[in-house]
Amino acid sequence: MKPERHEHPVLRVVTYNIHKGVQGLGPARRLEIHNLGHAVEQLDADIVCLQEVRREHRREAAYFKHWPSMPQAEYLAPEGYEAIYCTNAITRHGEHGNALLSRWPVLSHQHRDISDHRFEQRGFLHTRLEVVDRVVHVLVVHLGLVPASRVRQLALLLAHIAQDIPAHEPVLVAGDFNDWGTGLGRRMAQAGFREWREQPTPTYPSRLPLNQLDHVYARGLTPVHAMVPSGRIWRRMSDHLPLVAEFTWND
Repeated sequence: MKPERHEHPVLRVVTYNIHKGVQGLGPARRLEIHNLGHAVEQLDADIVCLQEVRREHRREAAYFKHWPSMPQAEYLAPEGYEAIYCTNAITRHGEHGNALLSRWPVLSHQHRDISDHRFEQRGFLHTRLEVVDRVVHVLVVHLGLVPASRVRQLALLLAHIAQDIPAHEPVLVAGDFNDWGTGLGRRMAQAGFREWREQPTPTYPSRLPLNQLDHVYARGLTPVHAMVPSGRIWRRMSDHLPLVAEFTWND
């Protein structure tokens, strides 16, 4: 028996750059992936969008005694969630990319490479979910460090949405936009996307959050709330804090 929409009036979405599950540098670095697993479960989201997720890293796996035996996306998925991962960057010792953890069934997924220059490998993950009784598209993105690159990457993402997603189907775009200004937010608004901004929700750097680099934008859904958890444990797990955003159906 299928659930009714009134039984699930709010869609809870998290975006979180997990810094590959490791914090610190050199011999002082520490493994945080186990704490992140508990954190993701505690956030109790319908959809979790992750960036900087390791599929594998041979050097770190050899260094850390308790490195998980499975890829990080699968390790972080709470019981009953489906994990989807796609690689953005291949490095000497492994690879990392974006991931989506979903409480709702995943109908399909695809990856798009939007690398803008040879020094940064970037991409976005596009999934189609069956949420209650309709299709919801979720795009997990991690934009580049160069301002001009971010503008071009966002243009590619918006062109993909315009070409591949029917106008009547709800869309969420979530991830690390790496944007310290408001330019990309204005471009998203011009494309019909909204986010909850009734109070500041800075996410970076986690030890002293100064700016919101992480966003969840929606088209075809209404943003009703957003928050960033605080406390010492959250500051330790990654250089970003997670952003928790809630949306309601438009009808």
